[in-house]
Amino acid sequence: MHTGKEIMSAADIERCLDRLACQILEQVPEHESIALVGIQRRGADLAARLCNLLSERAGQSLPCGELDINLYRDDWTTSKSTPNINATRIDFPVEDKTIILIDDVLFTGRTIRSALEAILDFGRPRCVKLLVLIDRGHRELPIQADFTGKTVSTERDRQINVFLKERDGLDQVLLN
Repeated sequence: MHTGKEIMSAADIERCLDRLACQILEQVPEHESIALVGIQRRGADLAARLCNLLSERAGQSLPCGELDINLYRDDWTTSKSTPNINATRIDFPVEDKTIILIDDVLFTGRTIRSALEAILDFGRPRCVKLLVLIDRGHRELPIQADFTGKTVSTERDRQINVFLKERDGLDQVLLN
């Protein structure tokens, strides 16, 4: 059992993803241009869920990929540990796509900066829009989400933990 103050329950996460899917379809009317890319690890899990919701609502299969940003991090050369490399799988052309970049928590913005650099190695999309489940503030870079599940004000030293059933066996967001 995980400890901390619950910010989102399983039902909250489900409702939130449903709302975010509706917002994407409203804001990107050219549904055939939508492609989702989730940042490993939990961003990829959220992207897969959203891809199912969006494909069902748009009436067409939308491409969905996974992105590992570890080799693009700006701190990996100063880190004492070796980066844990996950899979990158973007098996569709990004040109002329509206990429919905998905992550679980937006904090300093450094992960998103790395992800943008990584996506550009695959080509030049029409545009990239950022979707996050939780925005907790404390940016170090001028990055903001286009789609936000929930905004949570935190002290910088606190931690937000996202648990997803695909990886953790349950859906829950906790503040520690």
